[in-house]
Amino acid sequence: MRFHHFALEVNDMKRSQTFYETFLGFNESERIYFNKEEIIFLKQDGFRLELYQKKADGGIGERFHFCFEVDNLDEKMKEMSEREYDPFEGPYTLVNGWKTIFYLGPDNEVIEFLEVT
Repeated sequence: MRFHHFALEVNDMKRSQTFYETFLGFNESERIYFNKEEIIFLKQDGFRLELYQKKADGGIGERFHFCFEVDNLDEKMKEMSEREYDPFEGPYTLVNGWKTIFYLGPDNEVIEFLEVT
């Protein structure tokens, strides 16, 4: 398992993307649409930052999440289930083929596990 990305909920996608590209040297590496949401991945020296639009309703842990890349998502889901952790959301298969699932940590922080295919 290895760190994959940090995700940040933003108020204005264009403004945030411009800020991170202009002032911190990030470049857009991927743009996908999932559940009617636009997601932009920015990359800088191997670090990935995911930007997504703030929702009006808010909710548990929705300001940010962090993601760990795993080799086999099914195995990670089985391991979590055996330890009596149920998913918070998912699993999903994204349009680019990535498989993902979300869990809540002990303080309601959102933790994503991702299999990149």
